[in-house]
Order: sequence, then structure tokens, then C-alpha cells
Amino acid sequence: MLRRLHHEQPSSFAFTPANLDWAQGQISKFPVGRQASAIIPLLFRAQEQEGWLSRPAIEYVADMLDMPYIRALEVATFYFMFQLAPVGSVAHIQICGTTSCMICGAEDLMKVCKDKIAAHPFEISADGKFSWEEVECLGACTNAPMAQIGKDYYEDLTEESLAKLIDDMAAGATPKAGSQTGRFSSEPASGLTSCTDTKGDKEAYNGSVNLAVTIGDSIKRIDGTEVPFSAPWQSSGQFPAIGIMGANRPKSAVQQAAAAKTAAPAAAPAAAAAAAPVVGAKPAVMDAARDGKADDLKMIKGVGPKLEALLNSMGFFHFDQVAAWTEAELAWVDDNLEGFKGRASRDEWVGQAKLLAGGGETEFSARAKKDGIYEA
Repeated sequence: MLRRLHHEQPSSFAFTPANLDWAQGQISKFPVGRQASAIIPLLFRAQEQEGWLSRPAIEYVADMLDMPYIRALEVATFYFMFQLAPVGSVAHIQICGTTSCMICGAEDLMKVCKDKIAAHPFEISADGKFSWEEVECLGACTNAPMAQIGKDYYEDLTEESLAKLIDDMAAGATPKAGSQTGRFSSEPASGLTSCTDTKGDKEAYNGSVNLAVTIGDSIKRIDGTEVPFSAPWQSSGQFPAIGIMGANRPKSAVQQAAAAKTAAPAAAPAAAAAAAPVVGAKPAVMDAARDGKADDLKMIKGVGPKLEALLNSMGFFHFDQVAAWTEAELAWVDDNLEGFKGRASRDEWVGQAKLLAGGGETEFSARAKKDGIYEA
């Protein structure tokens, strides 16, 4: 199926401060040089913030991960979990249309969506609140027919119960997720035939739904008022380190440290210098590129648009500058590549730069020019 970006795009995108903190936690889970592994959670967080995934959001995430835009676009257009066009402001309803649900009445549920939302999938209702689509199996066959709304499953649906769900959500309510006939999880529809002694000890919600409700993560749009869960080494330890938000969650360790830094008096310059010893020796730098024309440093494997901009800001514009770094100067550069420490040594920038400075090509630069991955 051909998936294209929407013809109307916003002018810009940026994570809220809380979502940016969460995103940086996700990136920190991966080794230096492997930040691109965080592409899917970051794209999905961007979608949760805005409701859908716009081109500025995709490019924003690509810049964060030092990825070519085309690589991020490949991910966004491949996975159907990413909505590439605007959806309803309250809820996007995904009706399962695979065998079990279809046999049990999924077509009737889609008729409700056509009547109450819009005649066709992905159209937004007249009030802007809802949209819908048919999806493949969501794995709740025992409780068919069902729909996914946000992160919640609504199961054992009928035409009447789905119509009521839509009306309740339109009125600002968050209906209880799970079975809409009263059974718990995937119990037999006719009632328990075993384990009857535990019937009075059930949670209000089954499984992960109970956690989601506790922290307020249901159909609510991630709007920046929440404090998302962080990586394990950022978390306070009071909640599991998973990528879902909760309005009442305590601040992460990173946020607590930032708050403490703001509240504390600024350190004296001498003390700050003593606390941060210089690593290696700083190479010679330039105020600007020669004749106003910098080399395309992206021809060095491991240098993307973000790193090229960082190198330029540090005073490096040409291949011969990089090629001339001594071991001590390389150590200094590695230590001062904020967010990319160690990248210069790991990808052997000096060796690549020597070839490029002499007019030669590396295997990477030849392929990059041929495929048009980068533009000078």
C-alpha cells in the first residue's frame, strides 16, 4: 500500500520540554553511534504529542538522531502505526476487521463509524473530534469484535455500545477500557468454570490497563502537562521505566538535577574550571571557511547534518583540518562532541579526511555521491 505524507503540513515541530526529556532518556539507552535505534519510540512520541506524524516532526526526530531525513521517512512510511495525516482531536478509532472480529460483527461496528464519524476511513468528523479506520488483527480474538482507541482496547462491542463510547468521548469522558459486557479480561463469556475462589479479588481493570488508568494514560493527548517516564538510570525508581506518561509522576532524576542546578548559586569560574579538566589538546580552528566555501564534511562516514553543523560551530570547515589532528587533538575533539562523544575516533575521521583532502574518495563518500544521500 502506498503511503504518502499529507499534502498540508505545519511549519514546524518541537517536543514539549517533558517529551524532550523523555526522548533524551530513550536515546541514552543506546551506545554512542547507535542513537538511530531510538527512531521508532521517538516518532511515536511525536505522534502522541500532535495526534499524527507530520514531515517537520519526522525531520525533527531525524536531526535529534543524526539520521538522513530519508531514513526516518522510510521508517515512518513503512509502519502502519504511524498516522501520516491528521486524525480526530479526541480519538482515532481502529476497528479490527480480521476473521474473528468480522464473524462477530466488525462490519456493524464500521457502519456505526460511517454513520457517526465519516463515510470513509481516515476522514475526520464534521466536528473535528473523531476519525476511524479498519485494521488487521489486534490479538483480542476471544473478545471479538473489538476496537483500539488510543492505547486502550474496547472489547465485546456491539453497535449500541460503540455508539455510546463515541458519544461519551465526545462529551469529554474517558470510558472504561476492556470488555463492554462486564467480563474480566478473557474469561469465558458464559462465566467462570474454574478459579472461582478468586472472583472477588480482581482489579478494577485488567493487566496494563490498570497501570494506564492509574497514571492517566488513556485517550488523553500528550500535551506537555505530563512528566513522561524516563530511562532506568533517570527514573526515581517509583515507577517502571516505560514510555508512557503520567500527570502525577514524580520528577525524573534529570529534572531534579536541573531544578537543583537552577536553585543553587552559580559556581565560581575557577572552581568550574577545576571541576572539568581539559582532555587532550585543542586543535587549531578557523573563524570561517576559506573563501566562504566549506568542504562537505558529511562525506566523512559518521558525520550527518547535525554533526557537520556542530563541527562548523567549533571552527572546523575543511577536510585538511580534520586530517591534521594529532592523537591529543583527536582526544580533545572526541571529548567536546556534545551528544556524540567518541564518534571521531570510532569512525576514523582522520583517516577518511586524509583521503578526501587529497582529492580521493572513500567507499562511503563515493556511495553517498552516487546515491544522492547527501547534498553539499
